Amino acid sequence: MTVHAYAESTSCVQGGALRFHLARASRAPLRGSVLVEDVATDLAVLDGEFTGPVWTLDVPPGWRSSLYRAVFTADEESSEVYFAVRAARPRSPVLLSIPFPTWQAYNRAGIPGESIYWSEQPTRASRVSFDRPGGGPPPERWEEGMIRWLGPAGYDVDYCSALDLHEGRGLLSGYRLLMVSGHDEYWSAGMRDSVEEFVRRGGNMAVFSGNTCWWQFRLEDDGRTMVCYRDAIADPMAAVDPALTTVEWSSAPVNRPENGLTGVSFRRGAGTWGPYMRLMHEESYTVRFPEHWVFEGTKLGEGDTFGRGAIGYETDACDYVEEDGVPVATGRDGTPPSFVILATADLRHWHRYGQGGMATMGVFGLGAGTVFTASTVNWGNTLHDPVVDRITRNVLDRLSVRAGGWETIGGADEVGALTVFDSLLYGATRDGSLLTREVSGQNLRWRPAGTAPALVALATPREATAIHPIGLYGLTADDRLVYRDPEDGWTTLADGPRGGVGLGMVNGELFAAATEGLWLLDPETSSWSLVEAGTGAVALAAMNGRLYLVDADGRIRTRLPVATPAGWTDLCDAGGCTVLTGHAGTLIGTGRDRPLLRRANLLRETATPQGAAEVPVSAG
Repeated sequence: MTVHAYAESTSCVQGGALRFHLARASRAPLRGSVLVEDVATDLAVLDGEFTGPVWTLDVPPGWRSSLYRAVFTADEESSEVYFAVRAARPRSPVLLSIPFPTWQAYNRAGIPGESIYWSEQPTRASRVSFDRPGGGPPPERWEEGMIRWLGPAGYDVDYCSALDLHEGRGLLSGYRLLMVSGHDEYWSAGMRDSVEEFVRRGGNMAVFSGNTCWWQFRLEDDGRTMVCYRDAIADPMAAVDPALTTVEWSSAPVNRPENGLTGVSFRRGAGTWGPYMRLMHEESYTVRFPEHWVFEGTKLGEGDTFGRGAIGYETDACDYVEEDGVPVATGRDGTPPSFVILATADLRHWHRYGQGGMATMGVFGLGAGTVFTASTVNWGNTLHDPVVDRITRNVLDRLSVRAGGWETIGGADEVGALTVFDSLLYGATRDGSLLTREVSGQNLRWRPAGTAPALVALATPREATAIHPIGLYGLTADDRLVYRDPEDGWTTLADGPRGGVGLGMVNGELFAAATEGLWLLDPETSSWSLVEAGTGAVALAAMNGRLYLVDADGRIRTRLPVATPAGWTDLCDAGGCTVLTGHAGTLIGTGRDRPLLRRANLLRETATPQGAAEVPVSAG
């Protein structure tokens, strides 16, 4: 008869010990062989024997952090037990979480009283134990493709069980990037709280998963029992602590949409199940923001399709509307306003096969961190596709380092001056047009807003003063200071310094960068005085009580807005920008033949991430 086995934990640290419990349905002796394999490489790391109901694995300190499989065999029949080996000390900036809770939720699916599945059957269990055989990956092996790709692709990452995230603040603090992959459907409140805090404090998250964080579950019995009623009426916790009720995260009484963590939700996603699951291999993503760093090196253009088959049998999406042909998240479903849609798949025709909806790939800022989501279950199993491979590398390379860098938020439109007024971004083109668009990371189109008198710089006061009302202030190519009232046209206020290239307003005072240096306007006489000579500025902006300058070496420098010479602090590379403005802690810039860019991380650079070379790939 088959030997049955389970482990006392879903993970073990390097140098630690993990106990396995074994049993047989017959009275045959409990003895046999045990083979331990590294799932990422299929290499055997231990070949031994077991006797009796308990077998202890002493994990050598030298075993690599990975997902492992222990195969217990007796009388030519075997039982598999999966477990993760955690790094004793972080040796990689990247941590990959294995979705053991989801695996356990599907364990013994369809057996009354023994599984959280199937879906809405009244005989499904509300409590299942980790102290039982099974709980390994599903037959489709949603996670296996990513696990097998990482090492050969050059990424040496650390592993953990998703249950390690339940009280995982200390664990996560040693990493720069958390990865989830495949089908990571079940999250406890502790898991979500730990990960959200990690990202808000500056960590990053890459979600190569679909149907992510859909159900909330609780842990009981020292973490060995998984509780998920899927029903607020049946769950006694609803009357004690409604926030811990085991229902969908977006459902009452929890009302905490997973969009707040991942940017997307299965609520607006799609699913194709049973005999129709094969349809996922016919679907592809459509590019909606080809200039974004996620698509760097793919050579994809607007409207190109990619990743056929990466659209898994379950996808996540956000509510969005089309504005001038650009998808814009509405936020009505809990998606953060900073969410940027990169690609979409229209799967509404799946309503015949399970659930019709969409898939939306995107990225957004959460606190000081960044979250990327592929929004699909099968991403990791299509990494043989050059485009899927390259996008994955772009995400891992960028989010596994501290520096945020510049990111594209719009196309190249030959804008020669920028400012933000009334929460709108204004740009003046070199042919005399005034344009406007929302301040957003999405690739929105510019809209006409009037004319501009050959402007070389723009600025807007944070608040009005008796001398300088709210409006647009500009320097012209013929050295004039001009002003545009929100409801009127342009008027000349005074002469400008010779050769002006930048303008900044701080506390009602006007600073200008020009040929000879940094100038300050006297509001009483409307004359300019030289504050500091030889700055070498090619652009100037002001934000939050500071001046920001682009110098001739292509660097961003900053100083306080005082009327005397002061030291400039070197911040970061200017990203090729020769036009600059600032808003809400973020620099926005552009340059000739450069796209519209922004940079939110204004800490001084300590290192410059290495760029990746292009790979030849084809769309579709």
